Amino acid sequence: MIDDLSRQTDLVVLIASVLGLAMVTYAVMRVWVLKLVQAFIRRTKSEWDDKFMEHRVLHLLAWFPAVLVLYRGAEYLSAYQDVVQRVLGAWVFVLVMLLISRLLDALLAVYETYPVSDRRPMKGYLQMFKLFLFLVGGIVAVCLLLDTSPWGVLSGLGALTAVLLLIFKDTILSLVASVQISANDLVRKGDWIEMPSAGVDGDVEDIALHTVKIRNFDKTIVALPTSRLITDPFRNWRGMSEAGARRMKRAVNIDQSSVRFATEDEVMQYEAVDLLAPYIRVRREEIAAHNEQHGVDRGKSLINGRGMTNLGLFRAYVRAYLLAHPKVRVDLTLLVRHLSPDASKGLPLEIYCFTKTTDWGAYEDIQADILDHVLAAMPEFGLRAYQRNALADGRV
Repeated sequence: MIDDLSRQTDLVVLIASVLGLAMVTYAVMRVWVLKLVQAFIRRTKSEWDDKFMEHRVLHLLAWFPAVLVLYRGAEYLSAYQDVVQRVLGAWVFVLVMLLISRLLDALLAVYETYPVSDRRPMKGYLQMFKLFLFLVGGIVAVCLLLDTSPWGVLSGLGALTAVLLLIFKDTILSLVASVQISANDLVRKGDWIEMPSAGVDGDVEDIALHTVKIRNFDKTIVALPTSRLITDPFRNWRGMSEAGARRMKRAVNIDQSSVRFATEDEVMQYEAVDLLAPYIRVRREEIAAHNEQHGVDRGKSLINGRGMTNLGLFRAYVRAYLLAHPKVRVDLTLLVRHLSPDASKGLPLEIYCFTKTTDWGAYEDIQADILDHVLAAMPEFGLRAYQRNALADGRV
């Protein structure tokens, strides 16, 4: 009886001693060693080691000496040695999986500090790898606990392929979408994308395996399934940013009843406009040569032969104004054209050009300034803007 009590007391003391030594080892690693490492890392100029600290990679390393102490201590527990060591083996395997996962997160954080990460996001691939790691690692850890070979369990998964494909259908679709997005460079972090069917109109903040995070311009956040970037049409405005220009496509509606031929006196008056003078000189010579060649006498009627109209002169002026504008790109498409007339809208005169900035606020200011000037210059050419006004269209 006394011997049994003595053996039990010795066993309790032994277990307590091993556990106490393991706790002391863990505390020394966390309190002393880890703090020294952190202090050293703070003094370094590189950023990659800071990422390892942020993702607590080194915190997991503090467990391994404590587990080693427990593993060696289990050798003195002959009756429970096998069970304890199998549990510790599974625990070490789980710690290794967590360490690999945090290490990958830290490496991803380092990778995202480089510009190439915007063009080639790797988060989706790492998430897929981690999913596979934990799936296989979980099976191996359970097999270690049960003292069973993991190869038999893993080979048996082949029969469950159809079930696994059904369970991980969304994951597989997302993985395929991530590969296509990366390979074709469809979307990058920071891109402005627009997908009306999903209520998306904003900047891409994150590209993960299953979702793409977009912050709309109204500051709402949309979590869009990655696969929808392959199945649904969307617009990416990255090309605009790369070109450094933003398109302006606006029209002013002209009252068609105000369009008429310009008299010679009016043409001479318009010739005093600096931006219009070169056009008028070339146009006058061209029209005079044509009318002389065909024996046209415009003195009898302004509609004889060829002549200049107030709308044509105004269109030439707007084009010259845009070419001289300091914030309009003259190396890109620049048009001032008529659109199809509409009885309810008049004759649209469309301005099609590109500004030198892509900033939203600056772009709107440039666009407003151009339209302000065009509308203010219109009466100088005897033209009226179309509007449903009784004094303008003759209706009571």
